[in-house]
Amino acid sequence: MKQNTEQIKKYLKEHNIKPSTIRIKVFDFLLNNRIHPTIDEIYNNLINEIPTLSKTSIYNTMELFLKNNIVKLIKIDEKETRYDIDTSLHGHFKCESCGKIYDFKIEGKDLNEKGIEGFKINSKNIYYYGLCNKCIEEKNNNN
Repeated sequence: MKQNTEQIKKYLKEHNIKPSTIRIKVFDFLLNNRIHPTIDEIYNNLINEIPTLSKTSIYNTMELFLKNNIVKLIKIDEKETRYDIDTSLHGHFKCESCGKIYDFKIEGKDLNEKGIEGFKINSKNIYYYGLCNKCIEEKNNNN
């Protein structure tokens, strides 16, 4: 989903975000690296491009993106906060061996929400944990 700077600027403006250099670079990184990154991962990947970058700038940018609904917060692990540029309803699978997080589709809107009819749901998070195919294959090859 490679987008040029002008497309990113337009998208940010449409979401009431002033397109600064840092915001454009962070958004571009998120678009082109669907790894559900942490603040540290974003910072470490952009510091060479933007030598004046600070982690505070990344935190502030991500807070702004969250507030304007162009990223989702993922807390699949108690120890880390990650961000997802895909704001559609989908689940996440975290491999307990390699730590990689995978997206998966959720079919239908009804997630068996019996007992909370009439409640206002602000967000839905579905997290699965286990071993990914690659780690299973590696484990089988080592036995």
